[in-house]
Amino acid sequence: MKLRRFFHWRPPALNRCLPLLESVVALQNRTLGIWSGYHVPTIGTSQRGDMKKVEWFGFAAALLSLSATCMSATGTEDLVNRQHGAWQPAASVEQIPIWPEGLSIARPAIPGDEAFGTSKGLIASRPVTLVEHVNRPTMSIYRPRGKNTGAAVLVFPGGGYRALAIDLEGTEVCDWLVVKGITCVVLKYRVPASGPYWSDECNCRQIPAVPLALQDAQRAMGLLRELAATLAIDPHKIGVLGFSAGGRMVADVSNTTARSYPLVDAADRQSSRPDFAMVLYPGHLWKNPGLTLDPSVKIDPGCPPTLIVQAGDDPKDDVRHSLTYYLALRQAKIPVEMHLYAEGGHAFGVRKSSAAITNWPVLAEKWMTSLGVVRSTD
Repeated sequence: MKLRRFFHWRPPALNRCLPLLESVVALQNRTLGIWSGYHVPTIGTSQRGDMKKVEWFGFAAALLSLSATCMSATGTEDLVNRQHGAWQPAASVEQIPIWPEGLSIARPAIPGDEAFGTSKGLIASRPVTLVEHVNRPTMSIYRPRGKNTGAAVLVFPGGGYRALAIDLEGTEVCDWLVVKGITCVVLKYRVPASGPYWSDECNCRQIPAVPLALQDAQRAMGLLRELAATLAIDPHKIGVLGFSAGGRMVADVSNTTARSYPLVDAADRQSSRPDFAMVLYPGHLWKNPGLTLDPSVKIDPGCPPTLIVQAGDDPKDDVRHSLTYYLALRQAKIPVEMHLYAEGGHAFGVRKSSAAITNWPVLAEKWMTSLGVVRSTD
């Protein structure tokens, strides 16, 4: 039975699952038969009708279950008010592509067209806007309000390298920083499977052959330095801030000197290393035994001063990811400050709640002041 004949209309995500599903159908036909006219086992006429119905309902249930499992592994999220097309910031915010329009860049290994919508779950009583299947990355530039400090922060939203929590861990962060006189830039980087991620297919951790997220982070850093005069920022005061998977991106871009792609233009001759780094509830940094740093992360002597924040009860990324990175930086004599809270969970962003950890931006401001990124009077 060919599912392409069975499904007259099917969601785009199901197209990626058809080969697997059709293999299951073939097995079904060989073993039990299916109520489709393609093949029915040899049984008595009086039994055939009931048999076909039982087979059909059992097969349909298995098919729907497998379809859901397959689609859940593609980076296609269960969104409310799904909108097909590229996510855009507010009209007042400048968004620019980070790669030249005519340049062919690698697409995520799991295909799909960009879409966005809101999550069903709530954080601090509000949903989260998620962006999925990003093929052409951009950066959205939020200009400082009031006195410009000259500092800039490039923000990496989290999402497990499957999607991007573009407001919770992106635009809302900029709402905080621009008031402090800091230029804030949200990177909409390529997803899914653009960095180390958990694969539902094998129930295992996978590392992509091409580090798309790191490429986008390095390219964006170079662009910001190349455009520093235009953006009125100090090219020596550009930091990064990443959440969850974005925290791993911070570690990667902080400790990688060479570009992870062939140089394209003058922007790629600028340094891609940040001047300071903030890591929030990171993942993909720790492994057993003990507090062993993931071997794909090599601490570089030029790694910038780093701030780490996480909750001890984080149910998604174990606090040992933060502990391990902290100890690795300490051992390499990299200036690092860490704040661990007993409670706070995962993915709190900058949204206020009764949890003490949601006051972490105050600590971050003091830390940036201590580095001279901003002045205490700003």
